[in-house]
Amino acid sequence: MEKLIITAAICGAEVTKEHNPAVPYTVREIAREAKSAYDAGAAIIHLHVREDDGTPTQSAERFKLCMNAIREACPDVIIQPSTGGAVGMSDEERLQPLALNPETATLDCGTCNFGGDDIFVNTENTIINFARQMTEKNVKPECEVFDKGMVDMTLRLAAKGVIPQPLHFNFVMGVNGGIAATHTNLLFLVNSLPQNATFTVSGTGRAQLPMAVMSMLLGGHVRVGFEDNVYLSKGRLLKSNGEMVEKIARIAKELGREIAAPDEARELLGIPKKF
Repeated sequence: MEKLIITAAICGAEVTKEHNPAVPYTVREIAREAKSAYDAGAAIIHLHVREDDGTPTQSAERFKLCMNAIREACPDVIIQPSTGGAVGMSDEERLQPLALNPETATLDCGTCNFGGDDIFVNTENTIINFARQMTEKNVKPECEVFDKGMVDMTLRLAAKGVIPQPLHFNFVMGVNGGIAATHTNLLFLVNSLPQNATFTVSGTGRAQLPMAVMSMLLGGHVRVGFEDNVYLSKGRLLKSNGEMVEKIARIAKELGREIAAPDEARELLGIPKKF
């Protein structure tokens, strides 16, 4: 099997220090958590940023500060800014990190009811607009999907040339309003992909570890981190993002999956090296 690419989603937009005191907000904290994940084997840092009080922001200036700090700590790591932002942000707000010419960024490929009145809105026109801007800037999109219909939407847009191929997906599983995190659902998603596509799996909460192991066995890649889960095991809060990355790397080696370094991840996913 291919080497395993580990992505660390180090802070997200919704999880707070009330959930886990180690969740990073400040530039220094974000760089610290990125380094902990990188040192443990993460090739990609999936990045949301916060104001110092924890408020989520898509400010290009804040992203620049955090990305520079991460690169100083982890010179060759792949930094993947989120264009999802937080629920309620406008498309213009969400697109701000693309001004920094990242190597890769997330492309959310559908709308999801997160609960209550929180709707994560991604219309077809939004997806097309985001994808075209990524193509213009030579930014490799990671297609974020929360259910099977979003896979189908992605494939339709790729067939029209809107999203460049080969495609790379991230299956976000176990989110309220999205596909449940079960082994049968993951097989269903994987079997719907074209042969040249690659995929990562983000299991949320208690589903993180079983979905990660299932992805490894199927030849896929893994995303872990505070954005998706703040526990190492039942009742045991993570001390850092690196602690979960280390656990995944250890399991991967037992399963015969070597860990991909950042440049190996770039080659596997077709990510252009810009920094």
